[in-house]
Amino acid sequence: MQIKLSALAEMLGLEYTGEDFDIAGVNTLDKAGPDEISFLVNPKYAQQLDATRAGCVLTSGPYVDKVDRALVSSNVYMDLAKVVDVFAEPQGCLSGVNELAYVHESAVVDQSATVYPFAFIGAGATVGAGTTVFAGCYIGEKSTVGSNCILYPNAVIMGGLSVGNNVILQPGAVLGGDGYGYAQTPAGHKKIPQIGNVVVEDNVEIGSNTAIDRAALDTTKIGMGSKIDNLVQIGHNVEVGQHCLIIGQVGIGGSTKVGNGVILAGQVGVADNAAIGDGTMVGAQSGVSGKVAPGSKLAGTPVMPAGTFLKSAGVCMPKLPDLFKRVKKLEKELKAVIEAAGNSENNE
Repeated sequence: MQIKLSALAEMLGLEYTGEDFDIAGVNTLDKAGPDEISFLVNPKYAQQLDATRAGCVLTSGPYVDKVDRALVSSNVYMDLAKVVDVFAEPQGCLSGVNELAYVHESAVVDQSATVYPFAFIGAGATVGAGTTVFAGCYIGEKSTVGSNCILYPNAVIMGGLSVGNNVILQPGAVLGGDGYGYAQTPAGHKKIPQIGNVVVEDNVEIGSNTAIDRAALDTTKIGMGSKIDNLVQIGHNVEVGQHCLIIGQVGIGGSTKVGNGVILAGQVGVADNAAIGDGTMVGAQSGVSGKVAPGSKLAGTPVMPAGTFLKSAGVCMPKLPDLFKRVKKLEKELKAVIEAAGNSENNE
């Protein structure tokens, strides 16, 4: 597709400089061509403005005069998302309910929904208006999927779950598998049936191969607007608040409560029954347990204030090899002093 710079500016509510022209795409500063728009978000790439071939650059005020054409923004990253959305082509090529999909006679699928071949929609399930269910998806009995959702291939919604509006499930996401519950018996590990559900509120995105377990008895909940990355494990009865960011390979143990606006960086591990306060930020590969106060900035294992961790990891850790050598040297010197003192006493 092509769009005039003037039309794009009007669409985004922004001003532009230079002559109008047709934009055919968006690309990085070093790879963009004369018919593409690029962007400058991070000032450390400002030197690339001199060499870029981009027809226009989305940027903020200080850099407008450095290019022939600029789309002027006070929040470049946010407006970049809008620009990319203009040129992004949606996945898929079908509409309506394909004859090769299985839809139970008691299921209710809105006439504006799209269901691809080999999808399964179980008894009593509901699929809302404008929702797309790609091939290989499973929607279990009595589950509800809201409007304008996208279930990419092989996403799974087990029976009895509730998924809100504008939810995106990336390929292979699994909602409502059994929580990890076993009782130890003399005969081995006895499985505890998991009969609760999962509730996903509006505007949530869940990444590829992420698993969100159904509750043992109550509800596992993902709050409105939260974004969950690939390869995340969320245990049974966990409550994730609104507008959280949970990044790849995070594991959250059962019955943990995560507040609103929490950020858990990659490979954070959260123990069972923890409570993480609103606005907390936890650095990558950290281990969290117990209660965390709202607004905390934490890192490390065991977790500690991020500033303390950076001092210990960035300042102290590199000095440990030298410190070890110094201690060994002092030990030898101390041993020599003790031996000399002992010999002196014996001579007396």
